[in-house]
Amino acid sequence: MRDRARPRADLRTAVWRAAALGFTLLSGVAATALMAEAAFAAGFGAWDVVCVVLIFFTTLWLAWGAAQSLVGLAPGRRPAPTDLPHPDAPTVILLPICNEDARAAAARLAAMEASVRAAGVTVDFAVLSDTRDGDALILERQAFAPLCAHRPDRLRVYYRNRTENWGRKAGNIEDFIRNSGGAYEFAVILDADSLMEGETIGHLIARMQAAPDIGLLQTLPKIIGATSWFGRAMQFAASFYSPVFARGLQRMQGPTGPFWGHNAIVRVKALAESCALPELSGRPPFGGSILSHDYVEAALLARAGWRVEVDPAIPGSFEEGPDNLVAYARRDRRWCQGNLQHLRIVGAPGLTAWSRFVFVQGIASYIVPLFWAGFLLSSMAALVAAPPPDYFPEPYQLFPVFPDRNTREIVALAIGIVGLLLLPKVGILAAAIASDRTKGFGGAARTTASVLAETLLSSLIAPIMLMYQSRAVIEVLSGKDGGWPATMRGEGRLSLSEGRAAAGWISLSGLAALCVVAWLGRDLLFWLLPVTLPMIAAPLLIAATSRPAPRGLFTAPDEIAPSPVIAAYRTALGTGTAQAAPAEKEARVA
Repeated sequence: MRDRARPRADLRTAVWRAAALGFTLLSGVAATALMAEAAFAAGFGAWDVVCVVLIFFTTLWLAWGAAQSLVGLAPGRRPAPTDLPHPDAPTVILLPICNEDARAAAARLAAMEASVRAAGVTVDFAVLSDTRDGDALILERQAFAPLCAHRPDRLRVYYRNRTENWGRKAGNIEDFIRNSGGAYEFAVILDADSLMEGETIGHLIARMQAAPDIGLLQTLPKIIGATSWFGRAMQFAASFYSPVFARGLQRMQGPTGPFWGHNAIVRVKALAESCALPELSGRPPFGGSILSHDYVEAALLARAGWRVEVDPAIPGSFEEGPDNLVAYARRDRRWCQGNLQHLRIVGAPGLTAWSRFVFVQGIASYIVPLFWAGFLLSSMAALVAAPPPDYFPEPYQLFPVFPDRNTREIVALAIGIVGLLLLPKVGILAAAIASDRTKGFGGAARTTASVLAETLLSSLIAPIMLMYQSRAVIEVLSGKDGGWPATMRGEGRLSLSEGRAAAGWISLSGLAALCVVAWLGRDLLFWLLPVTLPMIAAPLLIAATSRPAPRGLFTAPDEIAPSPVIAAYRTALGTGTAQAAPAEKEARVA
């Protein structure tokens, strides 16, 4: 595709980018100025330099997230495409699986097949198995065999199991594209836990037919099926906050948008010509297969001149999420290694400037937790080097008074940082109440209660995730390969002993930090309690948030009015119709 011109951002996209970057930089400079002024008032030392530098970068990260939400909340909406053609281009739905719950995966495919048929759309389905375990493979073939049976209509389901598992998921899809991709114009890429309405698939095909310069169109999948406090809070956040953030992303990224690896449609020709991924030289974690392949594929499509777009307004796209914090941290460990691998890719020739920026942003998302931890440690070191006055009238008093300018500036800085965290949620809630969007979430009162509960819960688990992410970064930088652990879908309730096994080291770290601060000087004690107390209680929080949450809290629209494909999936899963297959019946191989 060397003859294609790289997609250019229009004027609106450039304005949105400039506004977001300007707000981010202004916030970082303001926080740095406050920190520097307070440090100078107390006597500027070497550790204060470290604190000032780290507060600049950490504030940039918080402000960028707030800016993305503000851009998404700003008035103005991109007009929906009209006069779309009938979706009749040859299209395949790709379902890559590896050691999954075969019964559940087959039930999802059966629900999507019925939905596609009802929508009058003709597509093929291809189950791309990388399963190696023999017993799991038998169950997998039994589960998909009935779906692969010949039908009188044109809908076809194919199943194949690879004998060589090179390239992981990206290699699985590449293998299909190389061997069978010539039969199709478009491919809808799913995950094993993905669901899509037939009308949504038809809409995606029509959008691609109407715009021959689009190489990939990404939907915003909503999380479904969560039952625990942790899972339902994520589910609520994905439905309530994510559309606003994704709209901001859409406005800023323009034609060089994201690919999240699933629930997206891609032009097969564009993928085949642009996105063959090499093995990186050297050993993992920085060598070997590219783990976060989706970001790389989006950048390669843009480099080859194809538009990559995200449209959060497209309905009918769903996925499932982890139901406890340990499962989430396990998945996040793989994402961490994949994003840090991009250190070797960000300088690749020919990439657009925004693609490079996206790589840097993804890398920063895992480096910033180390910066926060470094800021806390350097603050403690600065306290040792130049102990400030004791503002505690009594030894047992926890709440300090603020008699001088130095401390007032620190308080202003803390309020500003908290404000950047709360600003997106408050803004989204206010806009939802004003537009009556809260109806889908149980009304204004229930939505407000859910926002407050989600904010409290995310604040409690943030220090725990900071520790998990910091450890992950340190492991990757020290050369430890985390691999690609199997996704444990449906992994729910955890016991207190399991929480202790997963986070006992976090508890000890929090207790040690609290004792050190209390010994060095109580001035920081009050400020570190919101960090150290959740760390000490990590096993209890992990176990408690894996318990079932009340249905009245974290209500999402798809619980009030479930999508037909979700209802069909649950019916198929409950009745077992998707796996009633004789053991001797063989699935058709693509």
